Amino acid sequence: MTFTSFGLSAPILSVLTEMGYQSPTPIQQQAIPLVMQGRDVFGCAQTGTGKTAAFALPIIHQLIHDAGMHKGMPRPVSALILAPTRELAIQIKDNVASYTRHTPVKHAVVFGGVSYGAQIRALNQGADILIATPGRLMDLMQQGYVHLSQVKFFVLDEADRMLDMGFIHDIRRIIQKLPQQKQTLFFSATASLVIMKLAQGILNNPERVTVSPVLSTSKLINQSVYYVSRKNKRSLLNYLIENQKIEHALVFTRTKRGADRVAKDLNAGGIKAEAIHGDKSQQAREKALSGFKNRRIRILVATDIASRGIDVDKLSHVINYEIPEHAETYVHRIGRTGRAGYSGTAMSLCAEEEVPYLKDIHKLIKQNIEVVAAHPFA
Repeated sequence: MTFTSFGLSAPILSVLTEMGYQSPTPIQQQAIPLVMQGRDVFGCAQTGTGKTAAFALPIIHQLIHDAGMHKGMPRPVSALILAPTRELAIQIKDNVASYTRHTPVKHAVVFGGVSYGAQIRALNQGADILIATPGRLMDLMQQGYVHLSQVKFFVLDEADRMLDMGFIHDIRRIIQKLPQQKQTLFFSATASLVIMKLAQGILNNPERVTVSPVLSTSKLINQSVYYVSRKNKRSLLNYLIENQKIEHALVFTRTKRGADRVAKDLNAGGIKAEAIHGDKSQQAREKALSGFKNRRIRILVATDIASRGIDVDKLSHVINYEIPEHAETYVHRIGRTGRAGYSGTAMSLCAEEEVPYLKDIHKLIKQNIEVVAAHPFA
């Protein structure tokens, strides 16, 4: 199957060719035809499956005609895409910007943590597609800068993360402002009872699309685990970075405080590091991510929520300072390296109380991770 088989317009197909898109992913194969047919969709798919293109491409295709009609006129918001975090909103915006570059379709993105000025100016210029986080969108609606009465397409992305972050009341208030007649696309990595109840309340006779989560790790990733006491993790991390001459690594912690502490300890040891998590200002997060991508910052320490949207070319190392509680999270974490044919290294520091989590990972990936016993803090 190719993208031409979906009947997407020529400007979109030319962009996909330029971007090197070849075959659609499973979620794209299933969802794009349904969206083109005007169906509501419940998609169960995780980050990294290609779901942004699965909903954005057919929406852009259908907005090209409308955008042409509004040429030279203020643009009403025709498509609203809600995302739980600023990082994901920016990632979706970047993708939409690429997909629309040969079309008249305009877009804007709004999120908290930054001043309102630039976002209000973008809204005043008009946008066919609005990508937003719930809190900032509510603020701008209350101030009269956003009107949703002409929305034709509503996308709720990472709905499970929305609920985890306490956005359910904002989402319900936003939905009340949307027209009854619209096409709704609902995406979640999980299908819990709470998620299903929310979906049933906003979807109209939906088609369900499910993509199995990635349960295996790339053969290009060299995985190892170091058993160490919790109090010696800090010393072992510094030792590994310096002894193995690691120049660029993404380090994962389970908590925001843990991320700050690890970054502080690394800097105290002469290793340039920054933490990125939900309590950091948007400016601080973007500065840290930019510094990491252009290698001014050697180590980026991240929590799992904040890491969504981090995509760094040729990242050589991922280090699990703490073993994740969910085995699937391990697979997603280390999948940041070993991409596009390049090899990568994933190292995990495992304290005694984390051994059960490690056993769950072994079961999921159907292999035992190699243990490195020869280190000074064993």
